[in-house]
Amino acid sequence: MTKLRMGMIGVGGIAQSRHIPAYQKLQDIVTVEAVSDINTQRAEEAAEHFGIPQVFSDYHDMFPHIDAVTICTPNKFHAEIAIAALNAGVHVFCEKPMAMTPEECQAMIDAAEKSGKILSIAYHYRFMKESQAAKRLIDQNEIGEPIVARARAIRRRKVPGWGVFTNKELQGGGSLIDYGCHFLDLSLWLLGNPTPVEVTGTTYNKLSKIADEVNMWGDFDRENFEVDDHVTAYIKFDNGASMLFETSWSANVKRDEEVMSISGLTGGLDLFPLHVNQMKHGMLLSSNADWVPGEEDPGIPQAENFIKSCMGLEELVVKPSEAMKVSQIIEAIYQSSEKGGSIRLQ
Repeated sequence: MTKLRMGMIGVGGIAQSRHIPAYQKLQDIVTVEAVSDINTQRAEEAAEHFGIPQVFSDYHDMFPHIDAVTICTPNKFHAEIAIAALNAGVHVFCEKPMAMTPEECQAMIDAAEKSGKILSIAYHYRFMKESQAAKRLIDQNEIGEPIVARARAIRRRKVPGWGVFTNKELQGGGSLIDYGCHFLDLSLWLLGNPTPVEVTGTTYNKLSKIADEVNMWGDFDRENFEVDDHVTAYIKFDNGASMLFETSWSANVKRDEEVMSISGLTGGLDLFPLHVNQMKHGMLLSSNADWVPGEEDPGIPQAENFIKSCMGLEELVVKPSEAMKVSQIIEAIYQSSEKGGSIRLQ
């Protein structure tokens, strides 16, 4: 089998901890041929560490040498780089969120359609084995029509003190656009990708401005903290389904929480761990999954699906039109909080 030639743009933490290791575990179908980073020294060090043969100071010069690229830059540059790669005839795998605005997302989709190349976004929670199992259960009608999602992505005093996570200009937001986006995407996927029609949201950034407070993930500039650290929202969809949503980097809770719950007409399920509640045979039944097949590291099936989609061997799991819906909801939550009322999307 011909291997896909992969390039990396941005070789910070997520590239070196998730994406490059995943590609190196799939060496029968992919080879990482080149890296590029605004920090040339970091690019050279990453290339040496992972045995990657080529380093480019200008990512445009990389395109003739690769078939696909993985974008791991700050959010501000996602659309610009993705469109350049697609216009050069290169498949694109981009870190989440898709872009800073829905308009940028649409420009990326337009470029992908024009080029005929694959575009996907790194919403890796879909590839967790519990998520894959939950999707199978829903698709096999184990809970009936899904109608309500409850999503909570909550950390206790864990604002990322590294990189540019608290830089509003480069990232566009904080806990919502960085962490909560995964649970928005997962909810939409499990609900069957309905279209959001109304969003009511509230964002906060008071917690992280308190002086001398404990933060478990390093120091950051509290005085100039501009992004959200706690967000709540209520979302309605065109098919009548709805979502209760909360995310935070800084919540004053007992422990970190990742909660994903779907209620259907005849049953419901919870993820992390997987649990199913059903109304069946005149009874109320509850069951746990004693064993769930799949990879412990969701980065591996995520990488494999993108690579094989580029080769025409699989259907893409995270489609760009679906990722754009997440960005539409994110923007609407921010707008709703600023306005102090609901935002209609249709």
